Amino acid sequence: MFKPVKFLLTAVLWIVILLFIAYCALCILFPVKYADQILKYSEKYDLEPGLVCAIINTESGFDPTAESHKGARGLMQLMPATIDWAVENMGIENFSYADIEDPDVNIDIGCWVLNFLAKQFNNNEELMAAAYNAGSGNVTKWLGDTKYSADGEYLDYIPYKETENYVKKVMLYEKVYKIILRTDLYEIASN
Repeated sequence: MFKPVKFLLTAVLWIVILLFIAYCALCILFPVKYADQILKYSEKYDLEPGLVCAIINTESGFDPTAESHKGARGLMQLMPATIDWAVENMGIENFSYADIEDPDVNIDIGCWVLNFLAKQFNNNEELMAAAYNAGSGNVTKWLGDTKYSADGEYLDYIPYKETENYVKKVMLYEKVYKIILRTDLYEIASN
């Protein structure tokens, strides 16, 4: 009689341990830092918060001081030319490049850029991610070339391997972040 109870308790203990390990791995691989800013600017610019989290994780791993070898900076890895263009079009006054490390400023500008890309590419998140990585000019060019797009609306092939891998990673991460954000796991992880 005690053997089944002992087996059941052992099984429950192992399940709890495995769930804890899975939760810890999830928090490490898919952090949600700056959730307030992500949710605020996702709503402001009509974006999927999971997409914004996926791009931030892919671009900087949620490091606000990240800087690429090409000069992209901050959480959303914004290039100086993109920053200048966005700041001018957004009407931001008294902007300093030091501000780009401020998560609030970086996410605001990055989400504005994503919103611009959403309008340009009919809210197609794969095209938005490709344009965020390789530039909207390249994506537009690829859409107009039957080697890369059969219908001019979707990319069948991305000629830049880095961009192809980037899009795959962002799309996968977005799926995970949608689950995390829907279940409010990020609130537990950030406390």
